[in-house]
Amino acid sequence: MNNKSRAARRAEFQYISLVLPGMIVFTVGLIIPMFLGFSYSFTSWNGITAEKPFIGMGNYFRMFRDNYAGSAWWFTLRFTFWNTLIQNTAAILLASALDSKIKLKKIFRTGFFIPCLISAVVVGFVWLKIYGNVLPALMDALGLNINVMLFGSERTVLTGMIIANNWQWIGYWMLIYLAGLQSIPESLYEAARIDGANGFRQFVNITLPMLAPAMTICIVGITTGSLKVYDLLVSSTGGGPGRASTSIIYYIYNTAIGGRQYGYGSALSISLIFALLLVAVLQVAVLKKREVQM
Repeated sequence: MNNKSRAARRAEFQYISLVLPGMIVFTVGLIIPMFLGFSYSFTSWNGITAEKPFIGMGNYFRMFRDNYAGSAWWFTLRFTFWNTLIQNTAAILLASALDSKIKLKKIFRTGFFIPCLISAVVVGFVWLKIYGNVLPALMDALGLNINVMLFGSERTVLTGMIIANNWQWIGYWMLIYLAGLQSIPESLYEAARIDGANGFRQFVNITLPMLAPAMTICIVGITTGSLKVYDLLVSSTGGGPGRASTSIIYYIYNTAIGGRQYGYGSALSISLIFALLLVAVLQVAVLKKREVQM
């Protein structure tokens, strides 16, 4: 018994020693700042003075009157909607294509995955050069009069952002769907072929339902990631032209750090945290119901 108890205590100590550093970092880096931000959201603190005047719900009421915050939310929601739709659709189609018996599929998988290893800041610089230099030079060489500087117009900047973000992340979600496809038993497709189901019906009735767990991961991941877009904007458009590509996080940064309005910036941050939690919980609750347990 003593030997077993010592072994159990040793295992428990090893477990705690592995988990504790991560818990400390998580608590100091996320939990404590979150509670501090929540307390600051009820003040008009400028981030410098020792005084933090209490104003109650004033910052939260201000959000509904702030047109700049409204436009930042509008851009963020549109960016999130199109990102979620396009990335999921493209990732599923690419995964299905690269799960077939095409030649060089390993090379294609690697090629699609590599962009997600690049920093979003670098991706922003890359696409800024592509839209500003590479594509205009190509259009001139081809003798075409097409405006390809998507970051330069309020009407096209959202499209340019979506293209850049999808180029970076489609390969990542493709691999998740690919793993899901490879876990589907081949016997299901064999039975469907015997029953006379064509490729399209197999995809709709077998592939998509069996990919439901992967869809839950991808849809929630893409949605929450898109709501937090920031670094891509910093290195490409800086929130412009004007405020056309200012996301809510970019607006929070400019308000709290640039505008010295830490109280109001904290209130905006709390609203974003609430939105992220709400979206994630609702999506998981709805998508989990569609999952097929294998």
